[in-house]
Amino acid sequence: MSVFGFLNVDKPTGMTSHDVVAKIRRGLKIKKVGHAGTLDPLATGVLVMCLGGATRLSEYVMHTTKRYQARVRLGVTTDTYDADGETLLERDASAVTREQVEQALTGFMGDIQQVPPMYSAIKQGGRKLYDLARAGEVVEREARSVHISALTVSDWQSPEFTLDVTCGAGTYIRSLAYDIGELLGVGAHLTGLIRSASGDFTLEKASALDTILQDEDWLKRIISPADALTHLPLVLVDADALVHILHGRSIPADEAATPAEVAQGVDSSGQLVAILQYAEHRWLPHKVFLSQD
Repeated sequence: MSVFGFLNVDKPTGMTSHDVVAKIRRGLKIKKVGHAGTLDPLATGVLVMCLGGATRLSEYVMHTTKRYQARVRLGVTTDTYDADGETLLERDASAVTREQVEQALTGFMGDIQQVPPMYSAIKQGGRKLYDLARAGEVVEREARSVHISALTVSDWQSPEFTLDVTCGAGTYIRSLAYDIGELLGVGAHLTGLIRSASGDFTLEKASALDTILQDEDWLKRIISPADALTHLPLVLVDADALVHILHGRSIPADEAATPAEVAQGVDSSGQLVAILQYAEHRWLPHKVFLSQD
């Protein structure tokens, strides 16, 4: 089946993001399926599925602001930084107060350096870290710059609490939980995680995986690229400009365009025809969508 768009799936716990891709591909009989932004098996919530030609748009959907509700358990450290891992160390966290946790959170706001967990899909030396971890290897990981714009405690039931997080792409909430625990001197791990938003995709508008698979009219749930990429400016491509784009040629940019800007090139009907990149007062076709296979 030929489709071109996205599905907003509420991922169930216990499944990998790849499991969801496989179920969508098999259940809806779509050849090309991908996802934008991995969720661990423990996590639930918004998982954006890219269908057909939209798999080429995953990077533009993935690199958006994320919102999470994270359940953190103080006093226990695990090898995966979450409840699916093996316990490494237990410490008494009974004396830690909500005020101490909230004070600790101030050090994780804004642009910070974060070391990814060993159990992650990041590659080092050509191998994924989780493959090294499963082989019993622990290697030094280079810290990465991530951005956290909001961090608050929304529920406190010592030794557990819920953390509401608004952050940029690439932030590991498991590492955040681990780092908070280490700063407090008692350790911590993640016991639950809900992604409540990924860019414009929200949990309120997400559909359960089984609901999608059982819906004979599931096509109505597809979100168009134009609706999914609202964070990118629009460039109207008329018939003459479309000919240039389809042949890989640039088109003039108006004065409002800024260097390094990426935009949606849409035709008169509002359909996405290309992702455009700005260079020297021109729009260059970066990804062209001749068909939506």
